[in-house]
Amino acid sequence: MGQPRTRGLMARARRALLSALVTAALVTPLAGAARPEIPAPPPATTLSTPGLPSVYAANRKNAAEAARMAATHGDAHRAAAVRALAAPSRRLLAFDGRGAGQATEVLGDLAHAEHIAVLVPGSDTSLDTYARFHRAAAALYADLTHRAAPGTRVAVVAWLGYETPATVSTTVTTPTRAGEAAPRLRALVRRLRTEAPGAHLSLLCHSYGSVVCGRAAPGLDADDIALVGSPGTGADSAAALHTRARIWAARGSEDWVAHVPHIRADLFGTTVGFGADPVSAAFGARVFDAADADHSGYFTPGSAALAHLARITLDVPSEATRG
Repeated sequence: MGQPRTRGLMARARRALLSALVTAALVTPLAGAARPEIPAPPPATTLSTPGLPSVYAANRKNAAEAARMAATHGDAHRAAAVRALAAPSRRLLAFDGRGAGQATEVLGDLAHAEHIAVLVPGSDTSLDTYARFHRAAAALYADLTHRAAPGTRVAVVAWLGYETPATVSTTVTTPTRAGEAAPRLRALVRRLRTEAPGAHLSLLCHSYGSVVCGRAAPGLDADDIALVGSPGTGADSAAALHTRARIWAARGSEDWVAHVPHIRADLFGTTVGFGADPVSAAFGARVFDAADADHSGYFTPGSAALAHLARITLDVPSEATRG
């Protein structure tokens, strides 16, 4: 008697939550206060710029101008965030200071890298919060250089190449932003294959970033795709991602995303939810241990999750996986 009743309660709870998500997505969009547009120059033209050092320099110059314009506009926080990106030590493969902003930053020697990790961020990542994203990339780069065999060259690409949804918003429950981002991620991967031919390439996709990776996956020329803190990918299984890449997944025991129901519904032309749980046995990913990581803890120095992500990037993944 207990099990049927429990299943019935769970089914009703899922239906209630689905109803709430649909209502949020279709009926009651959040009306947050609009932020005044921050002026910034158009992105630097680098397609004909020879060599990565020249590309980095052009984008740093553009970031410096964006910082100056933000300061003149009275936005000290944006000015400081962008000014940091304009520092001589930073390697910007792309930069756009307009709106929420976008940036693609390289840590390491991309042109000679044998192993490359691309970090794909989730919600609430913008130029204003970029320092947090950079810390994750820097932690991974430090772990990679520590674990790599002597002489092995590695690089990390922090890809803020799309407008991420806000955590508290209607867009975070739908694949719309992911659909817009997927072609840009594919373009980045093609560029990396040109800049570093033969490198082992891994996409490390966090939270809503895993939805982006799921949309970009079909035919993507990557060796590994790791999904951490994922609400789902929009696919019912790893095989349904239609990629030659190995698919990995992990979720920490303290990650609130475990309580997000793995449902997907198409209603009135809008898709709500992202389907199958990537860490479930039915999904078919190679599941690795993230210990007690919370939703923001997968790139914490010294953590089990970061260690596994580094091993995946170096193509020496731990044997402590299932799937």
